[in-house]
Amino acid sequence: MKMLTVFTPTYNRAYCLHICYESMKRQTSKEFIWLIIDDGSTDETKLLVDKWINEKFIQIEYHWQENQGMHGAHNTAYELIETELNVCIDSDDYMPDNAVEKILTFWERYGSNKVAGLIGLDAYTDQSIIGTKFPQQIKHSTLFDLYEKHGVTGDKKLVYRTELTRQYPYPLFTNERYVGLDYKYHMIGKQYEMLLMNEVLCCVEYLPDGSSRNMLNQYRKNPKGFAFYRKELMKLPFASSSFKFRQAIHYVSSSLLSRNWRFIKETPSKGLTLLAMPLGITLYFYITAKTRIA
Repeated sequence: MKMLTVFTPTYNRAYCLHICYESMKRQTSKEFIWLIIDDGSTDETKLLVDKWINEKFIQIEYHWQENQGMHGAHNTAYELIETELNVCIDSDDYMPDNAVEKILTFWERYGSNKVAGLIGLDAYTDQSIIGTKFPQQIKHSTLFDLYEKHGVTGDKKLVYRTELTRQYPYPLFTNERYVGLDYKYHMIGKQYEMLLMNEVLCCVEYLPDGSSRNMLNQYRKNPKGFAFYRKELMKLPFASSSFKFRQAIHYVSSSLLSRNWRFIKETPSKGLTLLAMPLGITLYFYITAKTRIA
């Protein structure tokens, strides 16, 4: 039984998915499964993957589903994965040649059921680190504390124990395709910390059609998903008042975008939400103005 599944959600990315595949072939350790969750692609993705499966360089599993968005693809992946660990490598990203070996070696040495997994670094394709490295004196932390208490910045690569990622499935909202993935990570963080690994596990390229480049449009198109996400973050017991206030601002704007006039009644913090309303309304108008279709 292999220990690690690398899963890749993809949607009409046949034009770049081969870069991810080539990095999988170059891994110094082949002790992993590459699981591709095809979230309703209509391009040549399946033909490509069938060809790669027949090449038999690595173990590949492929699953096609109707389009649900990134969070829906993650839900499916966590249902299918059977290995102890999993890590998501997006369809426009790739792994350094020794990333799998580093993950397995690190986990065999330090891993246990007392932690949720490990966090490594993301780098740009020129090998420069995205954001900051982890403070050397800190060996484990929750994802929340890394950013809010220890001043870490930039995207990081998360490797989780699969039995934990099956918990807290992302909700699906009709005609919406996005819920913040951090929701699950913060829920897990209520019980477990993560080991920290100052090694690059993923090389990232932010393509023009990626969600990171189109966040305002995501707010506009997926207001129920974002309202759910902000509401859950407002409930975090370890979050500061300033953090919860920022979530309340976004909760107000997303509620207005979804035309949910019951948002005051549904908020987990009525006082903060009322206080956030002026800024939330301002953000609502900003999003609608910036995403207006001519």
